[in-house]
Amino acid sequence: MTAPAAKSAYLDWLAGAMLGRREATASDAADDLILGYATGYDAADVAPFVRSLRAVFDGPVALVVDQDPALLAFLAEHRIEAVAPATVEGWAPHPVVARFAAFDRLMSERPHARNVLLTDVRDVVFQAAPFEPQPQGLEFFNEYADGVLADHAFNMKYLRGVGGEAVASALADKPCLCVGTVMGPREAMMRFCRTLLMLAAVPRSEIGGAFGADQAACNIAVHLGLIEGEIGPNYGRVATLGLTPTADLRLVDGRIVNPGGGVSPIVHQHDRHPALAAAMHERWGGGMEHRERVRPKSSAERRRKLRDSFMRRLPELR
Repeated sequence: MTAPAAKSAYLDWLAGAMLGRREATASDAADDLILGYATGYDAADVAPFVRSLRAVFDGPVALVVDQDPALLAFLAEHRIEAVAPATVEGWAPHPVVARFAAFDRLMSERPHARNVLLTDVRDVVFQAAPFEPQPQGLEFFNEYADGVLADHAFNMKYLRGVGGEAVASALADKPCLCVGTVMGPREAMMRFCRTLLMLAAVPRSEIGGAFGADQAACNIAVHLGLIEGEIGPNYGRVATLGLTPTADLRLVDGRIVNPGGGVSPIVHQHDRHPALAAAMHERWGGGMEHRERVRPKSSAERRRKLRDSFMRRLPELR
């Protein structure tokens, strides 16, 4: 008797997103590569990322973005490859999960990439060469210097959703790893993306494909040893500032200085501190108007949110 096949909207999406045919691009040079996913943003939103990056890094960069002419022109001016989001019919996960299928595809197409940084875009700026020193393996970064996963309600909520109560409890004393900035050799980064995507298939689609599932899957993969990598302290190569008291941060000569007095090459979540966000846009925005983005939800988005909320309460037949 043939066993019934597993059925879920997430698995159907994943098969098309991750298992499609990929064609490698021709290249003779082994370069470090930076990939980001920035749909929903305009040129003013990404300007601090792009301009600060080009001040310290001259290598290849590809961003998945909406095909807005003004945004495309801005990226082309700064030699940033603009990649259109994949066209998806029917169900699709939240972009924070979907991006890892896009990253996997982009790395598959670039076999000559050496080390890769997968990074958030809107809330990231650069202050020094991001790949110096060169990573020797996967590098994950602690986002909570003074705490662990148990101290962070958001992380615990999605750990329970993706891995269950027992897994969440077992990992509660582990460092909070931030999936918004991950670096390492191309092959290892591809394995990381695929592991994260498969872990997100464990719960029902509306949980594994939801905002926060990416963060939970990253912490599960690393802390359970499914992926080997080094855990770097906060304020090293990467400073993640979302949980850092504003009073502990300073601006010196246009650069963000960490609590210990150091300056990190990559700064993530600076926008959680209004004075830092304003200073970074003043320095790197190129005169573009900086606006707080409060985008009203469309009726379709509201209907999807209600549907997802309802579906989370039903069993998913598999």
